[in-house]
Amino acid sequence: MNDHGVAHGFTSVDTQPRPAEWVQVLDRLSAEPFYAAYKQRLQEFLRAGPGGLFLEIGAGTGDAAAALRSGSGAEVVAVDSSLTMITQARNRGLSSAVVADGHRLPFAAGRFAGAWADRVLQHVLEPARVLDELLRVVRPGGRVALADPDYDTQVLDIDDQELARRVLRFRADVGLRNGSLAHRHAGLLAARGIHDITVEARTLVVRDPSAADNVMGLRTWAHT
Repeated sequence: MNDHGVAHGFTSVDTQPRPAEWVQVLDRLSAEPFYAAYKQRLQEFLRAGPGGLFLEIGAGTGDAAAALRSGSGAEVVAVDSSLTMITQARNRGLSSAVVADGHRLPFAAGRFAGAWADRVLQHVLEPARVLDELLRVVRPGGRVALADPDYDTQVLDIDDQELARRVLRFRADVGLRNGSLAHRHAGLLAARGIHDITVEARTLVVRDPSAADNVMGLRTWAHT
């Protein structure tokens, strides 16, 4: 259980009854064309190249970090708080994979040419502190990329709209630590003196109920 009283595996993968199931969740998401496309856009934004050193926090199985390394020739360090995830990353060939807390990154200031956090800040205890750490370890002039779902803009198209509102509101406010954080990314960066900010929004439409359940876990939230 997380501090909101509702189980949400990505906040504490290693203490879940079946941690390997959360690896499977990430693998299913990574196979979706929508996720593959926006992940590619994140990597384009970083402008990585040979000789550069980049950091991903909340790297999960390390697939995105490995893709950036193979596609750009850059060196990539993957960080996750879960030993289960980091073990997967190492098993998949990512040698620079480290168990660490994003609130206290074990790296010197300015070490990286760029860093990114993909669907991470929604889960962490103190997103502002994690962002401060990302900015600290990226050198002046480097790039930081953030991506999170904006749960305030989600729509569940079912006949019972009152139930839909209740399920989505519960998921955003109770099921996640920071379900409404995504539209605040730009403001958080601006408050820290970052002025060259680009914001992009993408819309995912899922028409297959089973796929929606896989991606969103709607059945679990509706029964809670």
